[in-house]
Amino acid sequence: MSHDPTVNAGDIARLAGVGRAAVSNWRRRHDDFPQPVGGTANQPLFSLPQIESWLRRYGKSYQVSLGDRVWQRLKAAGDLRLGELVAQAGILLTDRHDGRQDGRQDGLLDSELAGLVAELAERHEPLTAYEFLCERYLEAHSRQLSITRDDVAELMVRLVRAEGGTLLDPACGVGTLLLALDRSPRPGGEAPRRPAKVLGQELSETSAAIAAARLRLRGLDAEIVAGDAMRADAFSGLRADAVVCDPPFNERAWGYEELTGDPRWEYGLPPRGEPELAWVQHCLTHVKPGGSVAILMPPAAASRKAGRRIRANLLRAGALRAVVALPGADLWLLRRPKPGERPPSEVLILDAVGDLELVEPAWRAYLEDRSDKTVRIIDLLADEVDMTPARHQRRDDVGRAFAEVRDRFLAASAAPPDLKVLEQPLDQPAITLGDLIKEGLVTMVQAPAKMVADGGDVPVLTADDVLTGGPPTGSAVMQQGLVALRPGDVVASYSSVRVIADGGAVLGPHLTLYRVDGRRLDPDFLAGYLRAAGGRASTGSSRFDVRRTRLPRLPLKEQKAYGDAFRQLAVLEDAIRETSTLGHTLIRLGLDGLADGRLHPTDGLTP
Repeated sequence: MSHDPTVNAGDIARLAGVGRAAVSNWRRRHDDFPQPVGGTANQPLFSLPQIESWLRRYGKSYQVSLGDRVWQRLKAAGDLRLGELVAQAGILLTDRHDGRQDGRQDGLLDSELAGLVAELAERHEPLTAYEFLCERYLEAHSRQLSITRDDVAELMVRLVRAEGGTLLDPACGVGTLLLALDRSPRPGGEAPRRPAKVLGQELSETSAAIAAARLRLRGLDAEIVAGDAMRADAFSGLRADAVVCDPPFNERAWGYEELTGDPRWEYGLPPRGEPELAWVQHCLTHVKPGGSVAILMPPAAASRKAGRRIRANLLRAGALRAVVALPGADLWLLRRPKPGERPPSEVLILDAVGDLELVEPAWRAYLEDRSDKTVRIIDLLADEVDMTPARHQRRDDVGRAFAEVRDRFLAASAAPPDLKVLEQPLDQPAITLGDLIKEGLVTMVQAPAKMVADGGDVPVLTADDVLTGGPPTGSAVMQQGLVALRPGDVVASYSSVRVIADGGAVLGPHLTLYRVDGRRLDPDFLAGYLRAAGGRASTGSSRFDVRRTRLPRLPLKEQKAYGDAFRQLAVLEDAIRETSTLGHTLIRLGLDGLADGRLHPTDGLTP
């Protein structure tokens, strides 16, 4: 494989100022168009120098900016090291920004690449240069990195009002929430006042280094520490003026066994399956009496039975002041009670999924004791302590909420493939997976035997991710033998099979990867037959030898037809999972609306 900087079809289209279809036409019509030097059949990579030469030869205008050249040089080192290289570029630029012109290097950036980064910074200012690289990095790894929406981040930092004090984010990622400080105008359009000190902790060393560089290049007094905030709290004993947090959701390996007696659990030991309630208490531990916490939570955390006792204790103490439904998550607003302070009798519960601009006025009205969006705490404690905003809609809002959820339910639905029913099954010549492996059409690979996926900088696809169809949620330290995933790879666990759409992660433990020759075998075709065989694709099963899975011998065109049908069934499975969740909400809203008179049957009755 070439070591030149590489570009994909989208990069070529952007550089030449054309659409992707034009690039496809060039490849089809010109025999001398450069051949791929990497990637996959579906997402090939091309040598940037070869593409430039070809564009010049045909007189096609193009422009490769210095920023693009730096980015392509970073990408040439490979996806698994890209984050480390971007982090090292940040260290180089912050050192130069602080007057250390030599810039620390640990060998990741060679002299040529370091020179290009420095030249980019001189031409466009260090902050602009680094944000360009970070933007490209986040685009390339959008499925592996959880990034808080800008409008939500800005809302959170405005609500906690940390101006002139200390602001902490204990799960800061690449710094999204802390960076919102510079983007959040105060009422009246005034420029934001910065905290005196910004603190952050992040499990990934790479993300922590990127966050630190982004903050320091803005001139913020920032201290960002890499490490596990739950198990190794870098700011133990510290009380900030405010805390913001977008913690990892549904992280089962958060340290339940080691932290059972931890003093942070002032409001109760978080159940093993409620890691977000551990983060809530962690944040409250780190805020001064009277200080504010804004934390994003999964919607289910407002009602799950396992967390009922902790929610009740937070309400009794006056710590939990508001639960606000936002797109994809709930925002919990908390305040650490002052000694001897009388707790409030009501809590703000608001549905702002359709309009974030509702939140600040409603919060100000609550603080001024004039809100009409509150629920009595005594009523919540007498019931299931269910704080789901949809359940506490004002009567006027139930109909609107029902209509919105119904529309989402219908939009999430998927149709099964249109399959012809045959009177007799087809009699087709067959081949086993083992034979396909022998013929070189499939390569079978597994993760390192002792691989652990519970901490590090490398994104890892886990067995749960394969089952749910979600993005990689595991992480591992860099080590020899890791298997980088490519688009078109078929990954199987004992219970499920998935075709990979994006790279950027590595194969997790207890998974098997089947890499196909895309010129002769369709990956969805193979995945479908593996699923039909029971999904028993791990080699640990003594009852089923996956190599005996039988597939019909078909031309690639017919394989793709089967593959399309198998893929539609996988989409249907994901849609059923989503509509199940929406369906429960729809039923609850329908019951509430019919019972209180805000919904009415459409047939046979006149309202």
